Amino acid sequence: MNYTGWIIINGSIATDKFIDYATMIEEAAAKQKMKTICLKNDAVLTLLCPKNGTVSPIPNHNKLPDFAFFIDKDIYLARQLEQLGVRVFNSSLAIEISDDKIYTYQMLMRNQLPIPETVIAPKKYHADNLPSDYIQEIINHFGFPLIVKEAYGSFGEQVHLIDNQQSLTDIISNIGERPFVFQRYIEESRGRDIRVQVVGDKAITAVERQNEVDFRANVTNGGKMLPFPLNENTEKLAVAAAKAIGADFAGVDLLFGQDSELLICEINANAHIRNLYECTGVNAADYMITYIKKELSR
Repeated sequence: MNYTGWIIINGSIATDKFIDYATMIEEAAAKQKMKTICLKNDAVLTLLCPKNGTVSPIPNHNKLPDFAFFIDKDIYLARQLEQLGVRVFNSSLAIEISDDKIYTYQMLMRNQLPIPETVIAPKKYHADNLPSDYIQEIINHFGFPLIVKEAYGSFGEQVHLIDNQQSLTDIISNIGERPFVFQRYIEESRGRDIRVQVVGDKAITAVERQNEVDFRANVTNGGKMLPFPLNENTEKLAVAAAKAIGADFAGVDLLFGQDSELLICEINANAHIRNLYECTGVNAADYMITYIKKELSR
């Protein structure tokens, strides 16, 4: 069967990086005789109507695809497509959980998977600071340095390494009403982590990211990638992490803990794959399309 698919990117950030990712998926699909088109989320009309709710491209009102591949976090569009019977990769729920680091950590804890020790900051309705006795309790518990991480953010930009009480008070004030967590700083993993690419029940490749100038390993912040040899324990942990949030595929970031223990840092439901391919020679797009085709044939 020749399946059809929509590749969804965000119209407000349709940069070369996102378009390149979409192109990799399009090319992989074409190799397997699957027809896809790339659509910006602001180029489709999502109509909510009890008798005739639908999603259609503008201006062409084509029929719905067999599947949608999301390189975006528009969970409302993803959910609408699901309600109309379109299989979405990843699901709206997986995208929602992945996008919210607090939700992610709660699902990982629920599945008894290893994460850095984390405290969820109380929800605030104003930008006021937390009570001084609460802040002192956080300091007593974690000591310095510690991590403050916002629930929403990309490329490590909302992750802060805090060295003293004044900096802690300042960053809490700057975050304001946005949700965030306090987290134990993992010194063993300073400037380095592992990115494992998971597709279905398998980890297909991995890289170690190293950054000599920043505590965050992100390539965006100046880090570099090296191929990382997968072993059974690393693969098992990464696959379990992806399954914990219901992701069909994901980039799972692992930290180096004490005594060679690995800790789950984040799960990216729409992780970019170009750097991964250039570093390891593994084209995740081919594996993703093969997985999608298998899922649709069920």
